[in-house]
Amino acid sequence: MDLYATDQPSNCPRSKPCFHYSLRHVLSVKAKDIEPAFGRQDSDPDGVVQEPEGVTTPVGLPSGSILQSCPCVPINAGVQVLIATDTKIRCGWVGMKPHLIRYHDEEWGVPVHDDRTHFEMLLLEGAQAGLTWETILLRREGYRKAFAGFDPAVIARFTPRKKASLMKNVGIIRNQLKIEAAVANAQAFLAVQKEFGSFDRYIWQFVGGKPRINGWKSLSQVPALTSESEALSKDLKKRGFRFVGSTIVYAYMQAVGLVNDHTSDCFLGRESS
Repeated sequence: MDLYATDQPSNCPRSKPCFHYSLRHVLSVKAKDIEPAFGRQDSDPDGVVQEPEGVTTPVGLPSGSILQSCPCVPINAGVQVLIATDTKIRCGWVGMKPHLIRYHDEEWGVPVHDDRTHFEMLLLEGAQAGLTWETILLRREGYRKAFAGFDPAVIARFTPRKKASLMKNVGIIRNQLKIEAAVANAQAFLAVQKEFGSFDRYIWQFVGGKPRINGWKSLSQVPALTSESEALSKDLKKRGFRFVGSTIVYAYMQAVGLVNDHTSDCFLGRESS
C-alpha cells in the first residue's frame, strides 16, 4: 500500500487547506496503515469512519471530512489521488491539525464541573506559559503519566526526589519552576476544595455560575484577558497558586467553559448563540 500526505501544492484551486493523499490500488484503508504528514493518531489506531462508495476516511481527519479527487494533482497510472477536505467552519486558531480540531470540537469552551479536570487544565495552561498550546497538547498524555493522572491529592505529596525525576522526563516540559508550581498548586487546590466543598463551586462564582457567551465575530476580537480573569488571577495568587497570571487564567477560563469564545462563524459558535 502506498498512502501518504503532502502539503497543499501552490497550484491547488481550492481556497481551504487540504491534505493530498496518494493511494495506490485501493480506495479503502484503516488508520493503522497510514502515518500522514500531520502525525499518527495513536489514540484510536484501528478506527475508521465509513464514507459513501466504499471510501474510508482515516482516523485523525476532521469529523465531516470527505475524500475526493483534486484537480491540482496529476493522476499517474495506477495511482488514485485523493484529498481530505473538511466541511465545517471552526475558530480561526484551529487550522487543519487533527489534535487541535479534536480539542476544539470536543473540549474547548465546554463547561467543566469535574474537579480533576479543572486541575488538569490549570496545570496544562500553566505549563504553556511562554509556549504554544499545541506544544502542551501534544504532551498531554506525557503530563497525565508524569503527574499521577492529574490527581491533586497525589501531586501535593510529591517529594524533592520525585520532582527531580520529572526534570528527566522527556514527556513533559522540563522546567523546574513549572514543576514546583504544579506541586504548590495541587496543595492550594486541596485547600480550596476544603474551604468551598469543591473547586468547581469556587471557580464558577467568578462568572456568576453560568458561562459567558461572547459571540465574537472574528478571532481578532477575542481578548487575552478580562476583568474577570484579573479578579480570578488575583484571588488564585492570594491563595498560593503560581503561574496564574491574568492571560494564563483567561486561557484556562476558555478551556473549561467559564467563557465561550467560539466566534460566530464557527459551527460551535452558531450552536451556542
